[in-house]
Amino acid sequence: MTATPTTLTARALLLDMDGTIVNSDAVVERCWRAWAVEHGLDPDEALKVVHGRQGYATMAVLLPDRPMEQNHADNRVMLAQETADTDGVVPVPGAPAFMAALADLPHALVTSANEPLARTRMAAAGLPMPTVQVTAERVGASKPDPEGFLKGAAELGFDASDCIVFEDSEAGIRAGKAAGMRVIGVGPRAAEHEPTAYVPDLTHVTVTPQTDGSIRLTIRP
Repeated sequence: MTATPTTLTARALLLDMDGTIVNSDAVVERCWRAWAVEHGLDPDEALKVVHGRQGYATMAVLLPDRPMEQNHADNRVMLAQETADTDGVVPVPGAPAFMAALADLPHALVTSANEPLARTRMAAAGLPMPTVQVTAERVGASKPDPEGFLKGAAELGFDASDCIVFEDSEAGIRAGKAAGMRVIGVGPRAAEHEPTAYVPDLTHVTVTPQTDGSIRLTIRP
């Protein structure tokens, strides 16, 4: 028996980058495994919390007694390492067609990467950079704080209730929900965190512009 597709309607879409439209897991794993080993941590356990957050926030979770200024210093080094490493960075399946369908529709990138890293990874994956971007430099708090998504909605000119978030991580899904937005979970990390709808990848999403300016999303299991 074939599952019935789900249809959602929004006026704007807010897109996470890593794990949602860009698969950068190979780089993330290389860099964070090395950092974890350097600090005497179990790399497998560290990788369970790195996705979705800014690096300094991940470090604060993993080393709660360490001064935050040291986390910020390490994060600057980590960002430089990640930006220099694009080996294995590819689009999530379906992302090129998905982004092409959004070209003339209201959408924004809301990522925990800083701008240089975001531009590097989007280019490496062959994806167009949205005109509206909320990168790490532009927020005061990392996901799961909703600040980034609320800022993205405001810059697009829409209320939170009019926006749908695409996210892959627990921190990102929590941020979208905290912003009062519906969330489509993408990929293997997302399913267990109760998004509004879930897809294995973006080949399961069809974007259809509506005559009233809204965006219809057809979600196929």
